[in-house]
Formats: sequence, C-alpha cells, structure tokens
Amino acid sequence: MVDLTFLTRVDCHLCADALQAVTEVAAGRDVTVTEIDIDTDDDLAAQYGWDVPVVLLNGRQHSFHRVDRDRLSKALDALGA
Repeated sequence: MVDLTFLTRVDCHLCADALQAVTEVAAGRDVTVTEIDIDTDDDLAAQYGWDVPVVLLNGRQHSFHRVDRDRLSKALDALGA
C-alpha cells in the first residue's frame, strides 16, 4: 500500500485540478489518499507556504503546483500500488 498525502488549502484552483488528477490516477490502486489543508497546521503552512498543492508518496515529496498524471502513475507503479 502507498500512502499518498495531498496538501492543499481552501480556494486553491491548482489544488482542485491536482486533486482530480490524483483521484483518477489512484482509483483502483492500493493507495490511501489523505487530504490535509495546510492552513490547519502551522508547521505545514510555514514549510509549504504558497507551494500547494503538494503530493507526498509515503512521506516523500513527489510533486507540487501541478500533478502530471503519467509521472504519478509511474511513481505509484514503482512503489507497487
């Protein structure tokens, strides 16, 4: 199983587009998707600021700002999802 963490914030247009891509790529795979609003966590807000959305795979940053479906799919394949 792969833990995919999606860091976002309210009223983020790029976040909405990226979440759609994440949802489509993760569908039918052994992936747990957790969505976190960075504005609810001072440490995350300080670390990422305006660099959202961010996709973490098993805690490691995979992408930010935009999600490339093919790149994400290949990364999930490599992790066995």
